Amino acid sequence: MRRHVINTNLHLYHDRTFEGLPVMDKKGPFIEQYLSRCKYTIERALEHYSRVFAFRVDLRLPLTRELPEHAYTNVVIREFLESFKAKIEHDRQRARARNRYAHDSKVRYIWVREVGRGDRPHYHLLFLLNADAYFKVGKKTSREQNIFHRLQEAWAQALWLSEEDVSGLVGIPPAAEYRLSRRAADERSLERLFYRTSYLCKAATKTYGDGQHCFGSSRH
Repeated sequence: MRRHVINTNLHLYHDRTFEGLPVMDKKGPFIEQYLSRCKYTIERALEHYSRVFAFRVDLRLPLTRELPEHAYTNVVIREFLESFKAKIEHDRQRARARNRYAHDSKVRYIWVREVGRGDRPHYHLLFLLNADAYFKVGKKTSREQNIFHRLQEAWAQALWLSEEDVSGLVGIPPAAEYRLSRRAADERSLERLFYRTSYLCKAATKTYGDGQHCFGSSRH
């Protein structure tokens, strides 16, 4: 298998399926190690919860705001993830205070850092939560606190900006939500999710050699 020209620790992957699951072959080649980690992360979520709610998110930097130095490094995605996880845990604590049988939800995730026009980094992410605790992202315009609001708050905190300043920078792509089950009959849902997630693993638009990782995921 051919190695990546710049980062020779990584292997390029050109097939139309990966370990039996479909990939967006027209977006290839992919990074084999990233595909493997995505599959592992999804499988771990299904081992932990019988039903899983997965959704895609895009994060971008503002074009007209001065940003702290860390916003251009992976520190910003770490701070965003820690903030979002804390918000989910706080929400689950409040739910258990109302009902001791309320479901918990560990936050599992996959993120990739890409550089596009203007040499500004942006991030694509996949989150996986317990579907018995969460079943939709919710809308920006909702008056109820929802996952979208928590994502926006976490991104604002990571960038040291107000929520108003990050309006429009947290994007939920079309058809971003997936619901999985351990049932064998639900294999098609897993295939659809992995096909969509494979986009994050494409070799294009990722930069190496600048001291920043291009890929990360939850460990457990």
